[in-house]
Amino acid sequence: MYNREKAVAYAQQWWNSHNPAFPHFEVDCTNYISQCLLAGGAPQHGYPYREKGWWIGGGTWSFSWSVSHSLRWYLEGSKQGLKAKKVSSPDQLHLGDVIFYDFTGDGRMDHSTIVTSMRGGVPFVNAHTNNSRNRHWSYTSSPAYTPAIKYLFFHIEENTSL
Repeated sequence: MYNREKAVAYAQQWWNSHNPAFPHFEVDCTNYISQCLLAGGAPQHGYPYREKGWWIGGGTWSFSWSVSHSLRWYLEGSKQGLKAKKVSSPDQLHLGDVIFYDFTGDGRMDHSTIVTSMRGGVPFVNAHTNNSRNRHWSYTSSPAYTPAIKYLFFHIEENTSL
């Protein structure tokens, strides 16, 4: 069972530092999001196959654990373990949900964030790489923002199981 409050509590605790229990990447956004999802109780599966499932263990991890584009595809197609539903707009998101960013509009997701607060129905997010806390979901203030940006919104299912 996915616990949104625990995922958000983890996101708030580690937004500006790195948990030494996990690997640290130069581009760390999806590793951080995966840690938040795991803290919320999202189940792992697929070990030891890096190209399958969503997991970390044994000194390695799945591509979906650490790469935005891979986590996006995992969430879109997952039938077991961590599951999510793609929604059409940010107002359909809840705490602990995930947003992906394609900054250049080329179809490849470049960044991921987790929803950590809502203000008037508008999601605010935390992220790593350029560490951010409670930032407006649109990222218009980011140096990576371009007018071609595309977003994907995923609602994490509460009843995730193996």
